[in-house]
Amino acid sequence: MRIDKFLADNSIGTRKEIKAIIKAGRILVNDKQVSDPGMHIDPEKDEVICDGSVITYERFHYYMLNKPAGVVSSTREGASVTVVELLSDEGVKNLSPIGRLDKDTVGLLLLTDDGALLHDLISPSKHVGKEYLVVPEHSLTDDDLKKLEEGVDIGDDKPTIPAKAHMEEDGLHLIIYEGRFHQVKRMLEAVGNKVTYLKRLKMGELSLDPDLGEGEYRKLTLEELELIKN
Repeated sequence: MRIDKFLADNSIGTRKEIKAIIKAGRILVNDKQVSDPGMHIDPEKDEVICDGSVITYERFHYYMLNKPAGVVSSTREGASVTVVELLSDEGVKNLSPIGRLDKDTVGLLLLTDDGALLHDLISPSKHVGKEYLVVPEHSLTDDDLKKLEEGVDIGDDKPTIPAKAHMEEDGLHLIIYEGRFHQVKRMLEAVGNKVTYLKRLKMGELSLDPDLGEGEYRKLTLEELELIKN
């Protein structure tokens, strides 16, 4: 891999900025100063240092965001702030949210530039469960919960696939295995109810970090990455 690509992939700067950084003698490879941006290195074996700090190569990047209300799950700029803009300080190119949360929905959202993993996690055939905390407009009966679990007609070609639903002190906990448009809201409407608050708590076995405030994010740990990859 070219040293300039290695540095760009690790968010050291743009290609133009990296040329200037190299020209200034700020990059060392195996303790030797680099002068050629086209120099080839082995990211697995060579030690790269920028301004005295060792750079660990990351081919892909994985983040957990506690999405706030009012932010859209999109990569495109527009009238509303996007989730990708919340991570702009990371300087990572081609980040995309894994699945979407409605503008007024909060909670767990993963973002990555790993296209293969993104595809796997949003594919209905993978049956990755998403758990939501739902505060309904009024109480749900046992019959309502049974209907939600068995599948309800939300106006699409076919009913929702079986889900899991149970009540706790904080509200309805609903686990779904699809990602249809406004699905949770439409499921509640199908049993004569409405959503007043919606928060995603889990994706697969990965839970939202309770220490992340709304709008805050962090990189996934290796253990968390294994959870979602498996």
